Amino acid sequence: MKIAAWSVAGLVVVTVGTGGYLYVRYNGNIKSAPLYAGESGDAGHEVPDEFGRTPINVLVIGSDGRDNPEDCEIGGSECGTGANADVQLLLHVSADRSNATVMSIPRDLMTNLPGCVDKEHKTSSKAGRGQINSTLQYGPGCTVAAVHQLTDIPIDHFIKVDFVGVIKMSDAVGGVPVCVSDDVYDPYSHLKLAKGSHTLKGMAALQFVRTRHGFGDGGDLGRAGAQHAFLGSMIRQLKSAGTLTDPGKVLSLADAATKALTVDPGLDGITKLVGLADDLNKVPPARVTFTTMQTDADPKDENRLVAGPDAKKLFTSIKNDQSLSAGQSGAATAPSSPPPVAPSSSAPAAPPADATPRKNIAVVVRNGSGAAHRATALADALKSAGFSRETSTGNNTTAEHTEVRYPAGKEADAKQVAAALGVPESAVQAGTGSAIELVVGADWKQGTSYPAGANGGARPPPPTPQPRSRAPTPSPPTMTGTAPRSATTRPSACPASAA
Repeated sequence: MKIAAWSVAGLVVVTVGTGGYLYVRYNGNIKSAPLYAGESGDAGHEVPDEFGRTPINVLVIGSDGRDNPEDCEIGGSECGTGANADVQLLLHVSADRSNATVMSIPRDLMTNLPGCVDKEHKTSSKAGRGQINSTLQYGPGCTVAAVHQLTDIPIDHFIKVDFVGVIKMSDAVGGVPVCVSDDVYDPYSHLKLAKGSHTLKGMAALQFVRTRHGFGDGGDLGRAGAQHAFLGSMIRQLKSAGTLTDPGKVLSLADAATKALTVDPGLDGITKLVGLADDLNKVPPARVTFTTMQTDADPKDENRLVAGPDAKKLFTSIKNDQSLSAGQSGAATAPSSPPPVAPSSSAPAAPPADATPRKNIAVVVRNGSGAAHRATALADALKSAGFSRETSTGNNTTAEHTEVRYPAGKEADAKQVAAALGVPESAVQAGTGSAIELVVGADWKQGTSYPAGANGGARPPPPTPQPRSRAPTPSPPTMTGTAPRSATTRPSACPASAA
């Protein structure tokens, strides 16, 4: 549901010259709501760089609301007022417009929430601990207040998209190319995809961005990765498939986009969206970095998450306009990076010359050791050793032995991960997920270098791979469009050109 956010303004800009009729029509499509609904304070203020330029931070919210017949029918559940945020993405565009960061905030995150006042529906909420996605019940301005309180990042705008918006946007761009490494079936979102490449339109697009049980470990982090892949693919589709040079496609997309949105007053008109479009279009797609805030399992509820000890470092980097893109800086006077966690005491082994660059290898680190903060410490160590900034922590587990698990085709990358931390090659095992995972076992309770001689590197035989869910493997679905050469998503069964 957030995919529309990046592309909407870019399409609207092309329609402005078509006449006053379209201008009035598209302006009339756009709905607005207050930017900030907290009981006190505001959404923060950007700090200009030495040239007077300021970053832009836009909170993109995907709503699961079912308060109109179309959304109610699509949602397949009870209808009525109220909504939760299915998606929360913070889009940061640097002050010099050379790069951008898209940070996912998991919907299952438990945090301290501000009190809010929803003037439109005459309701209010008390400050207290709660799940961050519930704030949308009091309007998008309450979600803005909660994200600002969590991150201390100024938020300049929000864009809220509903179920219908995702479907109409994916149809208007001619479908979004994606690729999956295995058959995928989620009995909750009803997504059915056969292994390989697809072009998603309509309901399939909505199912893809809402799916959580079909990706990764079935949690919010796997869903965030799929959303990142989908959004990146849509950006490339817009810029490479002739969408912006085809008047018919442009008008269709502009109409769909403006109907799909609820925005703050700073974006509630065509000319305002055009201004945002101009800023977004200056950022090269290769300089857009997708990441997810660091999290740990909630000690009070294993099905919920809390901010990880290192989350503030990411928030500070974004607030200070520091780029997460390799070789890029944000503002002209970007401050120095937060101090990294000390890397492994043993020198990492050099990979083969033709190996995947470390910066392109993302790892999900899960703590099964029983010791506190192990996942965060080792995720930091991997990033300090040059692995992808998208390396993150996953839900805690229980494991006797440390293992590096890999999806099909990623064994060489997994061996790089193991070598960098001193983990024996015998601990590199085939997994069942879609990402490389480092599972920290009870044999590694401290330090960022695997203890020499721990269990002699011995490992039990790998378990027989199990399907992601107990649902039966589906027959391949009927998809629209043809498989593109640049299909996206991280699974290795995709073409070599996949991002």
